[in-house]
Amino acid sequence: MKIPKFLNLLYMKRLIISLSAIILIFSAQAQWKQAGEKIKTPWAEKMDVNRVLPEYPRPLMVRQNWSNLNGLWSYAIRPVGEVCPTKFDGNILVPFAVESSLSGVQKGLKDNEELWYSRVFKVPANWKGQKVLLHFGAVDWKADVWVNDVKIGQHTGGFTAFSFDITAALASGDNKLVVKVWDPTSNGEQPRGKQAYNPSGIFYTPVSGIWQTVWLEPVGEHFIANVKTTPDIDKSQIKVEVATDKVLNGDLLEVKLFDGATLVAIGKALGGEAIELTLKTQKLWSPESPFLYDMQVSLIRDGKVIDNIKSYAAMRKYSSRRDDKGHVRMQLNNKDYFQFGPLDQGWWPDGLYTAPTDEALKYDIEKTKDFGFNMIRKHVKVEPARWYTHCDKLGIIVWQDMPSSGKSPEWRPGHYFDGVEMLRTPESEANFRKELKEIIDANYSYACIGVWTIFNESWGQFKTPEIAKWAKDYDPTRLINPASGGNHYICGDMLDLHHYPGPNMFLRDPQRVNVLGEFGGIGLAIKDHLWDANRNWGYVKLNSIEEATDEYVKYAEQLLPFIEKGLSAAVYTQTTDVEEEINGLITYDRKEIKMNEQRVHAINQKICNSLNK
Repeated sequence: MKIPKFLNLLYMKRLIISLSAIILIFSAQAQWKQAGEKIKTPWAEKMDVNRVLPEYPRPLMVRQNWSNLNGLWSYAIRPVGEVCPTKFDGNILVPFAVESSLSGVQKGLKDNEELWYSRVFKVPANWKGQKVLLHFGAVDWKADVWVNDVKIGQHTGGFTAFSFDITAALASGDNKLVVKVWDPTSNGEQPRGKQAYNPSGIFYTPVSGIWQTVWLEPVGEHFIANVKTTPDIDKSQIKVEVATDKVLNGDLLEVKLFDGATLVAIGKALGGEAIELTLKTQKLWSPESPFLYDMQVSLIRDGKVIDNIKSYAAMRKYSSRRDDKGHVRMQLNNKDYFQFGPLDQGWWPDGLYTAPTDEALKYDIEKTKDFGFNMIRKHVKVEPARWYTHCDKLGIIVWQDMPSSGKSPEWRPGHYFDGVEMLRTPESEANFRKELKEIIDANYSYACIGVWTIFNESWGQFKTPEIAKWAKDYDPTRLINPASGGNHYICGDMLDLHHYPGPNMFLRDPQRVNVLGEFGGIGLAIKDHLWDANRNWGYVKLNSIEEATDEYVKYAEQLLPFIEKGLSAAVYTQTTDVEEEINGLITYDRKEIKMNEQRVHAINQKICNSLNK
């Protein structure tokens, strides 16, 4: 049978398009390779530059249409104050920090330099007639953004998402996106966690520039901007506050709550009024049973749905109360609940702040559960949104630290009531307060977060009672840890001690919860899995998995009598090795488990269940 000529032409056209796509894929792969010779994770070794973190980046507010801008961009490093370069230095793989191996660059950024990014993008044809939002998951630290040489906006803060409406700057066909970043790291007045220009010991390689997903999203002329959920298990209610880009007369907001396919509650409100959903029978969230309700939120005008997002919510309660022995206990869902977990720094040898893949991001949480813990202390770092959703789904409580700031930490171990507070500049204080509020706002609706930790030890600690009170007033649904192991004040919800290597409860507050925010640090060096074979340390250094496990079980068993005396939570240092630190339960490259998992799980479960009645 003779094939019609037009079918031959159609076949050839499709073949050319397919071959072009294949050439582009191989071309992109050829333009990038991991930098440096440091250890790598298994996921990084299989990195596909054409599918870099392709998962939807905002699980609490999901729309169907979006476009991922991760991948190869052009980059240049120039002195502060120069105009956008006409010639760039090469390619960088977004969203990995310029100092990371996975960026393909692995160069440091000084405080007198700026990092420039550039790329071209197209707006999908089927988005015509809609507004286009440009989203950044996180950029460290100050970002200026242009589209087609039109200044779109500026954002400061290294740990939270931000977005701009870029519709008016768009052109048909190709659009040029330029981002300029300034990040002074340890020479600046901004929260920076453990980043340092001269990393060693407990301080690590800096993270500058884009380090979370960049993406585009189409929305209507009027749209849902944010959804905030507050559960109240005592009333069997969930309060849902829906913010829109602007409040218009006649806006009708509708929220539906589902248990699987079953509609269990529905509520409506006009304008910016909160919606309260009452459940006839509520299913509570906990690490043992992490149940999540699906939620659908709609914006309606003149009887027509003009915006719709998918989300989820959970019924759970974090609180404290005095038990029948007089000890103030942490509670989950109105029951005494001992919280036990690792210090989790969230660093990667290849991606630094950024996990190579979503599977990798989830892995650390899964292993934490496998070890028998029920809590994670997220240490002076904030994770991408998907990390908290993984915690919600897998079932683990999170203590969320505020990243430390200050040009140098004020660290005075042992000075628990007479330590010197950090003298901050007005700029430093303003940055801290702004970013603390943004971090709470961004992560408020996650079920997993049970504690906000304001300061770590006495690093940059200032105005502790005032800021702890502000945080409690701003979010009364969580417990406030004013200073984990820092200068202690009678404020917040807990007294938090640090003691290495073994646990010790050397102070006690009869009016607040008593916790051990750090202990342990058992060091074990595993050959061929070290960041630096010649420089590594732990609080104690052992020689085998058996020895390390024995030491861990010994420390864990020492917690039990302290629990009887009122200890309500404990944090073991730490989930993984990090750069020179070799005191992880897992190697830094995530390739080796460093303790007997079954023995650790058994003693951890005994501790987690120690207050069960």
